[in-house]
Amino acid sequence: MGVLPMLALTIAMLLWSSAFISLKYLLDFFHPTQIVFIRMLIASGCFLFFGRKLLQFRYQAGDWRWLVIMGIAEPCLYFLFETSALQYTTAGQAGVITATLPLLASIAAFLVLKERIGKPQILGFVIAILGCTALSMAGQSDEQASNPLLGNSLEFMAMLCGAVYSISIRRLSSRYSVLVLTAFQAFVGSLFFGPLALQHAMPADVSLLQWGSLIYLATIVTIGAYWLYNWAISKVAVSLATAYINLIPVFTLLLAFWLLNERLNFWQCVACGAVFIGVVISQLPEKVAVTAREQVPESL
Repeated sequence: MGVLPMLALTIAMLLWSSAFISLKYLLDFFHPTQIVFIRMLIASGCFLFFGRKLLQFRYQAGDWRWLVIMGIAEPCLYFLFETSALQYTTAGQAGVITATLPLLASIAAFLVLKERIGKPQILGFVIAILGCTALSMAGQSDEQASNPLLGNSLEFMAMLCGAVYSISIRRLSSRYSVLVLTAFQAFVGSLFFGPLALQHAMPADVSLLQWGSLIYLATIVTIGAYWLYNWAISKVAVSLATAYINLIPVFTLLLAFWLLNERLNFWQCVACGAVFIGVVISQLPEKVAVTAREQVPESL
């Protein structure tokens, strides 16, 4: 992997991590669908400045299926699950759940793209899922997380959608530019969330900080992070790109501790450790794992 894809993926993960903080803040003032709709609408408006460049692509027969799958998976269902999740759990816990996405994406790549999945990935997936379950069960209801089990479950559903999205973008990125695919997501998101958002009254007074957070999500995160990720995933394998998503839990926990004063109890820290161990195991080459297992004395 080249330096530029690595840098692009790292920055994208930092931006996505910051999105959890902004969303958690905005949920005190807006309905979840309003946040996503305004976010997608502003992003769509920004893409209009590209003008004819958005129309410079050649549609290939049959691609509508993958475009529909991509649009439904993300932004539609992904953001619906994620914004709902943050109503019930902390930004830090939601960030930890994102560690399962590389494993889910590997399984999706195995089923759809026929990419091989090794025993370390299967073992890592099981450990990570157990860790996520323990993280949710160990959580206690408080003002920052009213229902951690429900919230973390919704975040996991978002990760399932993210895995489907990763496969779709991998299939489409060889035929369409990153600009076109990212703009398509913004337009689809606006159409999907518009009717849902209009069912709820807008806040009477919206502060500059709230507008700034919405604009940040729409431009820096929606356009910037997705453009960087979509560009990087067009250059490297799905499994390599999604492995960088392991940085999101780390960045999110640090940002949530610093900006939102969020804390984890002892057992939640243990559960987070299990998730990270599972993720690390899933990234081990199968030959390394087999060699390590063979070196263990039989008496043990």
